[in-house]
Amino acid sequence: MAGADLQALASHGLWPAHPLRGRILGEVHARPFRLIATPRVFLHYAFQTPPASAHVDRAFLQEFCRRHGAEGPGPDAKVYQIQVAGGTLRWEQFTEITTYTFDCALKPGAGPFSPVASDPFGAGFRAPGELLVATRLDLVTEAMVPPESGGPMAHFEEVWVSASQVVDRTALIITDFRVDRDGRTRILIVDQGLHARQAGALVQRLLEIETYRTFAMLGLPEAQAQGPLISRIERQMVDIAGAARDSEGLEKNRTLLNNISNLSAEIEAAAAETAYRFGASRAYDEIVGLRLAAIREEPFEGYSTWGAFLARRTAPAMRTLQSIQDRQQDLSVKLGRAANLLRTRVDVELEQQNRELLESMNRRARLQLRLQQTVEGLSVAAVSYYIVGLVGYFAKGGHFVGLELDPALVTALSVIPVMLLVWWTVQRIRKKHTGEDHG
Repeated sequence: MAGADLQALASHGLWPAHPLRGRILGEVHARPFRLIATPRVFLHYAFQTPPASAHVDRAFLQEFCRRHGAEGPGPDAKVYQIQVAGGTLRWEQFTEITTYTFDCALKPGAGPFSPVASDPFGAGFRAPGELLVATRLDLVTEAMVPPESGGPMAHFEEVWVSASQVVDRTALIITDFRVDRDGRTRILIVDQGLHARQAGALVQRLLEIETYRTFAMLGLPEAQAQGPLISRIERQMVDIAGAARDSEGLEKNRTLLNNISNLSAEIEAAAAETAYRFGASRAYDEIVGLRLAAIREEPFEGYSTWGAFLARRTAPAMRTLQSIQDRQQDLSVKLGRAANLLRTRVDVELEQQNRELLESMNRRARLQLRLQQTVEGLSVAAVSYYIVGLVGYFAKGGHFVGLELDPALVTALSVIPVMLLVWWTVQRIRKKHTGEDHG
């Protein structure tokens, strides 16, 4: 069967399709690059959105789109764009990030970072969560930043500027990574021969770099907050280890074991609380590195490249995160070893106590056996005494039935047989009870 026939069979539903097939195939094209003509201005906002807020935001976007004559995103859509306010509004939703990016043309004759005529982020806009990234990116031609007006660097604080030639020297990208008076970070792209598709890809990657490098830093405050906690637990563990070295007695070791268990639970809870944040920060930082590699940076006139600047600022933060996580894991292992040592000591001391208890019980059992044997001896004598007395009474009454017996002689002769009979009977009873116990 030819390939076309196979495709026809699959498309007509003659073969069962995997339920995730469409989603997986569509993922490749989930975030396509747009064709962008120069000049253009972009307003980009990224919000941290927990799952509950993400659902509310999706409902808001549906209503927003209906008000502007559009259908809105589908239930599984992660990217959607709509024409509004004279430009394009692009919405993207990720695991914990929601972004809104609006782009429009610059006013005729306007320079970089000139006021935008209108945007959709007015009174009718509802933020999906807490704002973390606010960026304005202007894509301009070289003619719009002439040297006589100070060139592209005139729009930034010179001491903080990072600039790179990218995409095989077809564009110059500039930023100072600082917040301007409007509360946004400024990025400037000077088009030096970009194709419209290259421009779209470059804009998207730069906005992603700004977004992910900011979200990557969320792990640093968590790491800084964990530092004192880990230091305190480390000091307490040293104290407990020192006390455990000289500790004796079950109660003292039990107390130390309880303290170690509490510290272990504390460090495990802290590690669980920070695992997601630390993992996400490292993932975001890795994405930043991939995006920087994709734009193919080259130095520009002695300025620091974006990659060099971010490496100096974010690499120490990532090392701090890794250091805190390593200390958490190391501390967890050490606390586990200390707990096992103390648990072994407690078990040994419990075994010693149990052995002493068993020995005490054995001593009491032996004493009871001796007492029982003594009582048995006395009981044989007592029972024999009563039986011999009965024999004597029988001998005394023998003349009433024609038997002339000497009571004293009969009594004396019956003592030994009676005692043997009583002793034998007691032994039979004991053996029977012993057999029942073993059974």
